[in-house]
Amino acid sequence: MNNENNPFGGFGGQYATSVQYGDTSAERPAAALQLDTAPPADVIKDTTTQAFAVDVIRESRKQPVLVDFWAPWCGPCKQLTPIIEKAVRAKGGRVKLVKMNIDEHPAIAGQLGIQSIPAVIAFKNGQPVDGFMGAQPESQVNAFLDKLAGKGGGAQPQIDEALAAAAEARAAGDLQTAADIYQAIIEQLPETVAAIAAFADLLADAGDLEAAKEVLATAPETAANDAALNAVRTKIKLAEEASALGDGAEFERRLAEDPTDHQARFDLAMIQNAAGKRDEAANSLLAIVKADRTWNEDGARAQLLKFFEAWGAMDPATLAARRKLSSLLFS
Repeated sequence: MNNENNPFGGFGGQYATSVQYGDTSAERPAAALQLDTAPPADVIKDTTTQAFAVDVIRESRKQPVLVDFWAPWCGPCKQLTPIIEKAVRAKGGRVKLVKMNIDEHPAIAGQLGIQSIPAVIAFKNGQPVDGFMGAQPESQVNAFLDKLAGKGGGAQPQIDEALAAAAEARAAGDLQTAADIYQAIIEQLPETVAAIAAFADLLADAGDLEAAKEVLATAPETAANDAALNAVRTKIKLAEEASALGDGAEFERRLAEDPTDHQARFDLAMIQNAAGKRDEAANSLLAIVKADRTWNEDGARAQLLKFFEAWGAMDPATLAARRKLSSLLFS
């Protein structure tokens, strides 16, 4: 992508920083080799609803804690378990894994609005900070732990710092600075999946879906199943579907005439989501689930799950809607 077709291009500026992402290995001291790879004995453990506060909340104030929500009947859970245990052990105690069987202990999963397993939620300082759903390949699990607990050595700390700066700029509304940072990282380290996903997401939110697709196309093949990349792909698909629906006023009129017009409410939810009205979009679909779970072969719930993927597992709208959905399904 060049500055002509980049909505944030044209300024020609580079991310001004003392950090250089090029090959500076000659100037950078080699990372110390850690030969003692044996982790503490309690780096992986099972927990219960009663022990959750100690095993996860309190323990996460010392180092990050992953909570793996699973069940004995879950095939993908069995695929993920050896991968995530191996990755956690390789961290030598810098991150811990706590496993919770939701069949025996469903309360915590319900409070977090988890409806699909395996689900892995990362806690830091007593709070959930990140997570992913579904079985992931070993490379993606390792990348997730590197982001969470640090990779150590090389350029990763500087990359993390730059990504954080870009996220801060974006949150403050300075989209140009955020775009410049993401581009600088990608130019010098083209396979930085986190930067690719974040830049594509920024472009998608800006309405340039084609540019977002171009950025996604640069992702390495090894990251084909990356959760962040898939979330942007889903966001783009939802935006394209909403664009084809036109103005939401027509669907609001239909609902005023007939509140049981589930198709109108469904289409309105798509438009609300495209407009960034996530809570309203979720509530529209939840209203359909409440009124008629069987409508369109449970289509409202299925669409809500697509919203969750596009929004992210820890987005406030996702968490709130998951709790409401759980209440509807299991009350």
